[in-house]
Amino acid sequence: MSAALEGRSALITGATRGLGLEIARAYLEAGAAGICICGRDPRALRSAEGELKALARPGQSVLCEVADVSHPADVERLVASALESLGTLSILVSNAGIQGPVGAIEKVDWGDWVGTVEANLFGSVLVARALVEHLRGQGYGKIVQLSGGGATGPRPGFSAYAASKVAAVRFAETLAVELRQDHIDVNSIAPGALNTRMLEEVIEAGPDCAGEADFQRALEQRRRGGVPLRRGAELAVFLGSAASDGITGKLLSAVWDPWAQLPEHREELESDIYTLRRIVPADRGYQWGGD
Repeated sequence: MSAALEGRSALITGATRGLGLEIARAYLEAGAAGICICGRDPRALRSAEGELKALARPGQSVLCEVADVSHPADVERLVASALESLGTLSILVSNAGIQGPVGAIEKVDWGDWVGTVEANLFGSVLVARALVEHLRGQGYGKIVQLSGGGATGPRPGFSAYAASKVAAVRFAETLAVELRQDHIDVNSIAPGALNTRMLEEVIEAGPDCAGEADFQRALEQRRRGGVPLRRGAELAVFLGSAASDGITGKLLSAVWDPWAQLPEHREELESDIYTLRRIVPADRGYQWGGD
């Protein structure tokens, strides 16, 4: 994958630390012509900028912008700046997100709950919405949406995070259908259990808010090390490259799914494989519940 993104430029949101920063590193290593990263913290952004510019090879551009993707004015400015500096964008990686309040729905702060949906869902929608016209105009593009814990099953104590992430994945699936005729692929990534600041937030919340099971899992994950950030970053490179052309509307696990082999199964992927769906009794071997 060392030249997988050669000639392509990308906008990567929430890339000042953790998985977003690792994706930015991987995109430069994969030969991206340019990347634009954004984040809300100016100090963290400056640190990431220094690291990425040191990693960039001659001819590779690195642009860093302070932006909150849940604010429409910030998003418009971000996309305009990226297009002006890089000339074109082929890839959007929507990584910006927060975990939000931890605890029972009736006890968490409502403003924090709403703010989580604004960051995780509205932020993804706003950036995609601002960039779609450009991607349509060039007749090609890639949108990579980051999923997270709770998108494929209930996550008690983390209702804002779970609800916003499953909504973001369904948005990506819907956008994939809308943009398919324009040769714009839209896919989501489940990166696995990562040792990032979100894990520390679970531990800091304690068993009373996070729940005993989640709290113990977080402690064990921190002890064992979690899934390497590189796994999710490699999948983000694949989904931004020509190798994944025509694969769209999927939620892929960086850890468990054989995503590198998917180009061999394009016809079979013209189905509900790797999508959110409703389970009916027949799916579990039962004969009741209708045809």
